[in-house]
Amino acid sequence: MQASANSNLRRRIDSAEFAAFFSICGTIITALVCMVIFRPNTPTWEDLKQTSWWNWIGGPLGVIFVFAGATLTEKLGAAAFIALVVGGQLACSLVFDHFALMGLPEKAITPQRLLGAALVVAGVVCIKYL
Repeated sequence: MQASANSNLRRRIDSAEFAAFFSICGTIITALVCMVIFRPNTPTWEDLKQTSWWNWIGGPLGVIFVFAGATLTEKLGAAAFIALVVGGQLACSLVFDHFALMGLPEKAITPQRLLGAALVVAGVVCIKYL
């Protein structure tokens, strides 16, 4: 739904950049409302300073995802776009697990896990071309 909404907004305003911007504004407003409702504990300055650099890339990666969805969903279709996203995230996740990257526990790439990834890739191909 998100990719389709952003794609439609991009088409209406003729700007993928502004479609991504307005979508992220909605994200910020929603996060602020949730913070007011749930009143989470404020992290300490020390906790924030001790985080690794890669703990902060979720926001920029989210913008890239929203921009890609706004740009590509109309061309690929919603199902193919999301299937490609899932396939790409699965491939990256296998590597992250195998090498215990970003604080994850190590989980080796096994033939069974590769088969699962291959089935997802096959699903992407079916969604896109069949």
